[in-house]
Amino acid sequence: MIDLKSMSQQEMTELLRSMGQPAFRGRQVFSWLHRGVASFEEMTDLPKALRERLGTDCALTVPRLERKQVSRLDGTIKYLWELADGNCIETVLMRYHHGNTVCISSQVGCRMGCAFCASTVAGRVRDLTPAEMLDQVLFTQLDAGEEISNIVLMGIGEPMDNLDHVLKFLELVNHPDGLNIGMRHISLSTCGVIPGIRRLGELGLQLTLSVSLHAPDSETRSRIMPVNRAYDVEELFAACHDYFRKTGRRISFEYAMIDGVNDHDWQADRIAEKLRGMPGHVNLIPLNDVVESPFKPSKRLAAFQKRLESHGVTATVRRSLGGDIDASCGQLRRKAMEEKEAAGCESGE
Repeated sequence: MIDLKSMSQQEMTELLRSMGQPAFRGRQVFSWLHRGVASFEEMTDLPKALRERLGTDCALTVPRLERKQVSRLDGTIKYLWELADGNCIETVLMRYHHGNTVCISSQVGCRMGCAFCASTVAGRVRDLTPAEMLDQVLFTQLDAGEEISNIVLMGIGEPMDNLDHVLKFLELVNHPDGLNIGMRHISLSTCGVIPGIRRLGELGLQLTLSVSLHAPDSETRSRIMPVNRAYDVEELFAACHDYFRKTGRRISFEYAMIDGVNDHDWQADRIAEKLRGMPGHVNLIPLNDVVESPFKPSKRLAAFQKRLESHGVTATVRRSLGGDIDASCGQLRRKAMEEKEAAGCESGE
């Protein structure tokens, strides 16, 4: 079956031409898909015969809403979507004064193994297609009845581990005949996969690169982030400087504050030293408690921020949203999959 929604408008036009259709049909179908239609029959300005042909030859991805949690504290919404193969992914809608931001997943599970993250507990299952990433934006917007203005690829998975599909998603969501969300309104997060950073730098996309740093020294970072054994933090800083020189875009460094691990003054000093000559922004994150992790939230968040600022480094504390709805990324998916497995065992499957 043809994954129609993962196609660019040009690819869609060529496909429809091969079916004997005029070129403008490509734009029509593209527009319908990017409105979040659930069936080809909803494409009412297409000939019936074409709708039937598309239904026979093409797959139309429509995620099923498995679970929805709404924070009583700030209105943040956490979605658990079930995909066509039964796997589940998480999407979070966050409301800010500047607009609505959706945090999407790029993979089912994650193989990066960060010690403080719930997403990676069961490992990577598979990559998401461009259509499955796009669906998270489309169907979140439809369910909430509110326009999405910003996207962050910070949900389940490592975007650089699925970069070809991520780049195709970015092309689709940026298209003027689709959702038309500008690159400057999109943030892409990586735990430090250097080949991906260098590739993005060559492309010169005007998105915001967000690097999950979490430790400025190799010993600490290797302890909590296995990716550091493949791409050492010194190489990572060098790649970030190179990225800035090529794109002119400021990088955001994510830093989950872990008690007694990465919250020492000397580590703040090291960050400032490594960012010298590059206008980086350090986003300090109060650590989420994860059952499987021995790490606890730091008690030195304010002191660490002050130390960074004393060196002239811009440092902010991330606002905690949805604290009452499984705030840690991957928690909701893991619970749902465990419930499914338990139900299967009870039924004898």
